[in-house]
Amino acid sequence: MTRSQKMQLAAVMTAASLLYLVHSLLRFRNFEAKGYDLGIFDQAVRQYALFSAPIVPIKGEDFHLLGDHFHPIIAALAPLYWLWDDPRMLNIAMTALLVSTAIPVHLVVQGWFGHRAGLLSAAALLLFWPFQAITNWDFHEIAFGVPIIAWVIWAIERHRPWLAVGLSAILLLVREDLGVTLIAIALVLALRRWWLPALTTAALGGLGYWFATEVVIPHFSPAGEFGYWEFTALGASAGAAVVFMLTQPWNAAVVLVDHPLKVGLWLLHFLPLWLLPFASPYVIIGAPILLSRLFNDRLNVWAPVYQYDAILAPVFLLAALDVLRRIATRTAPRTAGRLAVALPSTVLAVSLVGTLFFPQVFPFQRTLTAGNWEMTERAQAHERAVAEIPDGVCVEAADTAVPHLVDRTRVGLHGTTAEERLSWLIIDDRVEELGGSDPLTPREAFDRAEQLGFEPVIADDQGLWVFTRELDDDVDTTRCAEYLAR
Repeated sequence: MTRSQKMQLAAVMTAASLLYLVHSLLRFRNFEAKGYDLGIFDQAVRQYALFSAPIVPIKGEDFHLLGDHFHPIIAALAPLYWLWDDPRMLNIAMTALLVSTAIPVHLVVQGWFGHRAGLLSAAALLLFWPFQAITNWDFHEIAFGVPIIAWVIWAIERHRPWLAVGLSAILLLVREDLGVTLIAIALVLALRRWWLPALTTAALGGLGYWFATEVVIPHFSPAGEFGYWEFTALGASAGAAVVFMLTQPWNAAVVLVDHPLKVGLWLLHFLPLWLLPFASPYVIIGAPILLSRLFNDRLNVWAPVYQYDAILAPVFLLAALDVLRRIATRTAPRTAGRLAVALPSTVLAVSLVGTLFFPQVFPFQRTLTAGNWEMTERAQAHERAVAEIPDGVCVEAADTAVPHLVDRTRVGLHGTTAEERLSWLIIDDRVEELGGSDPLTPREAFDRAEQLGFEPVIADDQGLWVFTRELDDDVDTTRCAEYLAR
């Protein structure tokens, strides 16, 4: 790239970084960030920064986070907490990871069609709904995988298969299910007839998935097993699911479109890309991630409002442009070149229109239109509630209050803390449930507070209640204060 081209790409990345950071920081200030997931990852990284095991009270008493998912790569963020031990640091890091994905995308597309198409593709990616969704959901480990998977495609396009193998291996540290993605990458390498790199990648993927789900996670899990088999539409186990898909593929295909949210997810991913990714081998790389969501039992993973789609965005965008590259190579280079500019322009147009009119899918609207610039009365009530909680105590809090307590208390969600050490509560009576994997309702939380002898300090301040109680002298509360001790 020329110096001018580098400056143009840097300008696009800087603008995106500022937008992501402003949106993220406003969410935090307005008490829209939640214990799930920002608080969870803060507690884990905070413990890594203290050279301790990632014990996360938000998930449960003495809960080791490697017993939930396998994501040791988040320990790489620990040094950032030596600079500023605040949950917002995680969102700053996520912004850097997401925005850096523009570099490999630009390089790949520039190699195919030139700088203009590359720059438009980078801009389109950074404003597209999956990146808006993950920024709006706060930090998640999958953010590490977003630039890595784009660099894998860059390595393949540069005919550097062993570099692709090495980059793919890093994905095993991001999340256990990306082992299956390595097998998909192996298929793409095999299509290039890079047989040994393909075999190596497939072996790493299978071994990595087995090691994470059969060794590490069961070792640390309270239940002694991997707890995320949620594909009962396919079968009661992985083996049963494979048999079902092989013997009844037509019924398996129906599962992929049996709910409006699933149909919407297909359309949101592929219509802006003119359905072109389906004609590229690179779509194989994204297939395990997308299909695992659509086969999943949980309705919330079908919705286009969480972090799950961010890692798919660069894959499908590059897959679509790969099809145009093939057209340029074989038939109509001029037409394909024009289409390579029109395609990311379409994605940009969809993102701009969506951001203006569809905030449910394009949440940056609230930031760009000043919809979240002022603190609401409810956010101010949160601020008052959090201010009542002393440092170094064991507290259970509403999901939206948790991220504001992780840096000075041992905080959990309702029902996750050992009751004998629990001395403070924040209950939100305006939500249906109070967060967590086994959430209490506000009514259940109030009943529990009464049974444990709590008295209100703040009563119904915009729906928020703060309770406290005196603990017996023989109760050892040192674990509350020592949780954050250096």
